[in-house]
Amino acid sequence: MIRQIKLWLLAICCLLTIPAALQAGAPKEVDICVYGGTSAGIMAAYTAKKLHKSVLLIEPGKHLGGLTTGGLGYTDIGNKYAITGLARDFYRRIGTHYGKFEQWIFEPHVASQTFDGYLQNAKVEIWYDHRLSSVRKENGYIREITVEGASPVVVKARMFIDCSYEGDLMAKAGVSYTVGREANSLYHETYNGVQLREKHQFPDGVDPYKTPGKPESGLLWGISPASLDAQGSGDKSVQAFNFRICLTNRPDNMIPITQPEGYNASRYELLLRVLEKVPAKNLWGFLKFDLMPNGKTDINNNGAFSTDMIGMNFDYPEADEARRKEIIRQHEQYNKGLLYFIGHDPRIPEHLRREMLQWGYPKDEYVNNGHWSPQLYVREVRRMVGEYVMTQANCQGRATVTDGVGMAAYTMDSHNCQRLVVNGMVKNEGDVQIGGFGPYPISYRALVPKTGECANLLVPVCLSASHIAYGSIRMEPVFMVLAQSAATAAVVAIDSKVPVQQVAVQQVQQMLAANPLADNSTPEILVDNDDAAHVTLKGDWKKDGKGSYGPSLYLDDSKGSVPKSARFTPEIQQEREYHIYSYLPKLANQATVTHVRVFDGKELKQVKIEANAIKVEGQTSGEWVSLGSFRLPKGKKAYVEISNEQADGPVVADALLFIAR
Repeated sequence: MIRQIKLWLLAICCLLTIPAALQAGAPKEVDICVYGGTSAGIMAAYTAKKLHKSVLLIEPGKHLGGLTTGGLGYTDIGNKYAITGLARDFYRRIGTHYGKFEQWIFEPHVASQTFDGYLQNAKVEIWYDHRLSSVRKENGYIREITVEGASPVVVKARMFIDCSYEGDLMAKAGVSYTVGREANSLYHETYNGVQLREKHQFPDGVDPYKTPGKPESGLLWGISPASLDAQGSGDKSVQAFNFRICLTNRPDNMIPITQPEGYNASRYELLLRVLEKVPAKNLWGFLKFDLMPNGKTDINNNGAFSTDMIGMNFDYPEADEARRKEIIRQHEQYNKGLLYFIGHDPRIPEHLRREMLQWGYPKDEYVNNGHWSPQLYVREVRRMVGEYVMTQANCQGRATVTDGVGMAAYTMDSHNCQRLVVNGMVKNEGDVQIGGFGPYPISYRALVPKTGECANLLVPVCLSASHIAYGSIRMEPVFMVLAQSAATAAVVAIDSKVPVQQVAVQQVQQMLAANPLADNSTPEILVDNDDAAHVTLKGDWKKDGKGSYGPSLYLDDSKGSVPKSARFTPEIQQEREYHIYSYLPKLANQATVTHVRVFDGKELKQVKIEANAIKVEGQTSGEWVSLGSFRLPKGKKAYVEISNEQADGPVVADALLFIAR
C-alpha cells in the first residue's frame, strides 16, 4: 500500500513538471532543446539561456550533474590551462564554498548546490523523468522529439544538443556512430584496439579456475572464456564501468556498510588470489582511495581487481531502458558487495578488514538514493563519427586543428575491457595510460554530424573521436567546456539561419573569448609565459613543461648567482581594480621565497610568494597565489616581474592572471 502511494505521488509530481497545455497534447516549442542533465547539459542550457534563447533541459532520470555530482569529486584535469569559461567558473565557485580561489576536490552535494545556482540564475526550465522515445526528421533536420514521462510529450526546437553520456538522441536521429575500439590501422594509431599491458594487471601466476589447476572446475566469476585477439585489433568491447564511491570516516555522519542485496562472496575470489601474490599494506593497495573535504572519499578503481566490473557492460550502449537499469543495478551490487567483502570476509587480512570498517556511507550525501550515487560511471558508450574524428595524432600534437572550441590535456586513458585466460593465467586487457603531452585543441567539426546527416544537432559528450583519443577528452571539465561551445554555436546557427556544419567557427571562438561566462562580465586577462608578445625575459631562463600551466614554464635554478627576471605585461582594456594571481607549480626543492615586483603604472610594489603557503591538492600540479589587488591603468603600462633575487632553489615564471573586481 505504501509503495502504491509513493508511485501515485511520483506520478503527480511528473504531471506537475509539464504545463497544462502539454498535458492536453500540445507540443512544447523552444529555440534550443538540451537532452541529458549531465554537467555538460547544465552548462549548455545555462549558456543558451544567457544568450537569450528559450531553452528546455530534459533529464531522463532524476539526477542532475552526471558524474560531477555523482561522486567524481577528485577531478581529472591534466592541465588547468585547458579548462576555460563556465567550467573554470564552476571550480572557482566550488573554491568560494571552501574558502579558496579554486577548488578541484569537492563533496557531491556541494557540486549539486553549485549547479543549482547556475540553473536558478538563468531560470532554466527542466523536465525530469522524461526519456527519449522517438525522433522525427525532415529534410535533414530534427523537427521534433517525443519523450515519455507520465505521458508522451512532443518537443519541437530549432536546435538540439545531445549532452547524454549514452548519445541516445544522436543515435535515434540517424547520425553515424561507433561503439568499441577501432583497429590501430584505421586512424594510424598505436594505442587503440586490443591492448595487453602491465598497468592494473594481475601478477603472473594467478590461477583462473575455481579449483586451482583444474580447468574442468570452470572459470572464476568475472573471467571471460574468450581468447585474446591480436594486439591493436578492433572489437566492440567497452572499457569497464564502476561507481565513484563516496564514503566517510566520521562516526557522526556514517552509516555502516551492510551486506547488499544479491551478495555473493565468490565474486571476489580473485581479490584473495591477488593479495596472496601481492600483499596490500592498506586499502590503497587495491582501491584508489582519494580523500575529499570533511572526511569523505572519491574511491576509484586501482589494480588488477578493484571496483571496475570488467566485461559486464558490453550490452549497455545499445540496451533499452530496462536492460540498462539492470546493468546499473548489477554494478551497484558488485561495488557495494566488494566493500562489504573487504570489511567482513574472514579470508581478508585482519588489518584490511579493520581499516575498511572505519568507513561507511555518508548520511548527508545522496539522501534520496539510499546514500549511494545514482550515477554509474559510464566511461564510454557511443562515439559519433562526425565531420572530423579526433585521434591519437591530435592528442600528441602531430595533427592540430584551427577550429578548436575547447581543449583537452589528460592522459590517453582507457580502463580494462576484458578479463581473460592468457597462458593459463588471469590477465586484464584494455588498460592504456599514455601521457606526456600538453593541452591540444578539440575541433568544432568533432561536435557536429557529417554534412547531410543532421543539420541541427550538436554532440559535445559523445563527440567524434577514436576510442583512445576519447580516453583523453572524456573528462567532466572538458565536457562542460565543449557544451558551452556547442550552445554558443547553436545560437550562432539560429541567428545566422545555417546548418550547424556551416556555422562560422571564428565567430563562436570570438564570442567565447569576449564573453567567457555568458553574462557579459569583464573577461579575466591571462598572460602565459608562452605569450611572447607580453613576456620579456632578462637572463637565460630554461623552458620546461613539467607541472606547467599551459604548454610550458620558465625555470631558473641558478639560485640568484646571475640576476634574472621575467616581466609579464597585460593589455588592460579599462582602468579599474584588478586582483592579480601568479601560478605556482609544485616543484621539488623550489625557492622558499619568490620575489615579485608589481608596477601599477605609478608605483613599484614588492610582493613575496612563499612556497609553503600553498597546498597543492588532487590532480593539479600547482595553485594560483594571490599577489593582491591593484588599480591598473588602461594600456600596457602595468606589469608584474618575477625575479630570482635571493633564491635558495629553483624559481618559476609561469602565468599571471588579472581579474577585474
